Amino acid sequence: MMANTGTETLNDPIHQGPDGPNQAAERKIDDLRALALDCIEDMKAEETIAIDLMGRTSLADTMIITSGRSQRHVGAIADRILQDMKAKGFGTARVEGLPACDWVLIDAGDIIVHIFRPEVRGFYNLEKMWGADRPAAVAE
Repeated sequence: MMANTGTETLNDPIHQGPDGPNQAAERKIDDLRALALDCIEDMKAEETIAIDLMGRTSLADTMIITSGRSQRHVGAIADRILQDMKAKGFGTARVEGLPACDWVLIDAGDIIVHIFRPEVRGFYNLEKMWGADRPAAVAE
Protein backbone atom coordinates (compact mmCIF):
# COMPACT_ATOMS: atom_id res chain seq x y z
CA MET A 1 0.00 0.00 0.00
CA MET A 2 1.36 3.44 -0.94
CA ALA A 3 1.64 6.25 1.55
CA ASN A 4 -0.77 9.10 0.94
CA THR A 5 1.20 12.18 -0.07
CA GLY A 6 -1.88 14.32 -0.60
CA THR A 7 -1.71 14.31 -4.41
CA GLU A 8 -3.33 10.93 -5.02
CA THR A 9 -6.79 12.12 -4.00
CA LEU A 10 -6.87 14.83 -6.66
CA ASN A 11 -5.74 12.42 -9.38
CA ASP A 12 -8.00 9.57 -8.30
CA PRO A 13 -11.27 9.67 -10.33
CA ILE A 14 -13.17 8.10 -7.43
CA HIS A 15 -12.44 11.16 -5.24
CA GLN A 16 -13.15 13.72 -7.93
CA GLY A 17 -16.47 15.48 -8.18
CA PRO A 18 -18.40 15.68 -11.47
CA ASP A 19 -16.30 18.69 -12.47
CA GLY A 20 -12.99 16.93 -11.78
CA PRO A 21 -10.12 17.75 -9.46
CA ASN A 22 -11.07 21.41 -8.92
CA GLN A 23 -14.30 20.44 -7.22
CA ALA A 24 -12.49 17.84 -5.10
CA ALA A 25 -9.95 20.49 -4.03
CA GLU A 26 -12.74 22.95 -3.17
CA ARG A 27 -14.49 20.27 -1.11
CA LYS A 28 -11.22 19.61 0.76
CA ILE A 29 -10.84 23.35 1.50
CA ASP A 30 -14.46 23.53 2.71
CA ASP A 31 -13.93 20.46 4.92
CA LEU A 32 -10.74 21.93 6.41
CA ARG A 33 -12.45 25.28 7.06
CA ALA A 34 -15.41 23.53 8.71
CA LEU A 35 -13.08 21.41 10.86
CA ALA A 36 -11.19 24.48 12.10
CA LEU A 37 -14.39 26.43 12.81
CA ASP A 38 -15.96 23.45 14.62
CA CYS A 39 -12.87 23.10 16.85
CA ILE A 40 -12.91 26.82 17.57
CA GLU A 41 -16.58 26.72 18.51
CA ASP A 42 -16.17 23.58 20.66
CA MET A 43 -13.25 25.16 22.52
CA LYS A 44 -15.32 28.30 23.27
CA ALA A 45 -13.00 30.70 21.43
CA GLU A 46 -14.24 34.27 21.20
CA GLU A 47 -14.84 36.82 18.43
CA THR A 48 -14.19 34.40 15.58
CA ILE A 49 -14.18 35.71 12.04
CA ALA A 50 -13.36 34.12 8.70
CA ILE A 51 -11.94 36.31 5.95
CA ASP A 52 -12.28 35.13 2.34
CA LEU A 53 -8.92 35.63 0.62
CA MET A 54 -9.80 34.06 -2.73
CA GLY A 55 -8.50 36.29 -5.50
CA ARG A 56 -6.79 38.64 -3.03
CA THR A 57 -3.62 36.70 -2.26
CA SER A 58 -1.92 33.42 -2.98
CA LEU A 59 -1.22 32.86 0.74
CA ALA A 60 -4.46 30.99 1.39
CA ASP A 61 -8.14 30.87 0.50
CA THR A 62 -9.41 31.65 4.00
CA MET A 63 -7.98 33.32 7.07
CA ILE A 64 -9.65 32.58 10.39
CA ILE A 65 -8.98 34.89 13.32
CA THR A 66 -10.12 34.09 16.85
CA SER A 67 -9.27 34.83 20.48
CA GLY A 68 -8.63 32.71 23.54
CA ARG A 69 -9.09 34.08 27.04
CA SER A 70 -5.58 33.21 28.26
CA GLN A 71 -2.31 31.70 27.08
CA ARG A 72 -3.50 28.28 28.22
CA HIS A 73 -6.77 28.69 26.31
CA VAL A 74 -4.94 29.81 23.14
CA GLY A 75 -2.66 26.75 23.37
CA ALA A 76 -5.59 24.39 23.96
CA ILE A 77 -7.48 25.74 20.93
CA ALA A 78 -4.39 25.34 18.73
CA ASP A 79 -3.70 21.81 20.01
CA ARG A 80 -7.31 20.76 19.34
CA ILE A 81 -7.23 22.08 15.76
CA LEU A 82 -3.90 20.36 15.06
CA GLN A 83 -5.02 17.04 16.56
CA ASP A 84 -8.32 17.03 14.65
CA MET A 85 -6.60 17.95 11.37
CA LYS A 86 -4.16 15.08 11.76
CA ALA A 87 -6.90 12.63 12.83
CA LYS A 88 -9.07 13.55 9.82
CA GLY A 89 -6.23 13.11 7.33
CA PHE A 90 -5.36 16.73 6.60
CA GLY A 91 -1.72 16.14 7.46
CA THR A 92 0.52 18.24 9.63
CA ALA A 93 0.21 22.01 9.43
CA ARG A 94 3.02 24.45 10.10
CA VAL A 95 2.71 26.12 13.49
CA GLU A 96 4.31 29.24 14.96
CA GLY A 97 4.00 30.69 18.45
CA LEU A 98 2.93 27.59 20.35
CA PRO A 99 5.50 27.86 23.17
CA ALA A 100 4.43 31.39 24.22
CA CYS A 101 0.73 31.09 23.24
CA ASP A 102 0.19 34.83 22.87
CA TRP A 103 -0.42 34.42 19.14
CA VAL A 104 -0.47 31.02 17.50
CA LEU A 105 -0.49 30.76 13.72
CA ILE A 106 -1.56 27.53 12.06
CA ASP A 107 -0.78 27.37 8.35
CA ALA A 108 -2.65 24.48 6.78
CA GLY A 109 -2.00 25.64 3.22
CA ASP A 110 -5.43 26.70 2.02
CA ILE A 111 -6.52 27.81 5.50
CA ILE A 112 -4.59 30.03 7.91
CA VAL A 113 -5.76 30.22 11.53
CA HIS A 114 -4.63 32.98 13.91
CA ILE A 115 -5.39 32.42 17.60
CA PHE A 116 -4.69 35.43 19.80
CA ARG A 117 -4.93 36.56 23.38
CA PRO A 118 -7.27 39.61 23.22
CA GLU A 119 -4.55 42.18 24.02
CA VAL A 120 -2.26 40.84 21.29
CA ARG A 121 -5.10 40.68 18.77
CA GLY A 122 -5.94 44.33 19.41
CA PHE A 123 -2.31 45.35 18.94
CA TYR A 124 -1.83 43.63 15.56
CA ASN A 125 -5.39 44.24 14.29
CA LEU A 126 -5.17 41.81 11.36
CA GLU A 127 -8.85 42.35 10.54
CA LYS A 128 -8.15 45.95 9.59
CA MET A 129 -5.00 45.01 7.69
CA TRP A 130 -6.98 42.58 5.52
CA GLY A 131 -9.89 44.97 5.04
CA ALA A 132 -12.26 43.00 7.22
CA ASP A 133 -13.17 45.75 9.68
CA ARG A 134 -16.77 44.62 9.59
CA PRO A 135 -16.70 40.91 8.82
CA ALA A 136 -19.67 38.72 9.46
CA ALA A 137 -19.13 36.93 12.76
CA VAL A 138 -18.76 33.19 12.62
CA ALA A 139 -20.47 30.93 15.14
CA GLU A 140 -19.74 32.19 18.64
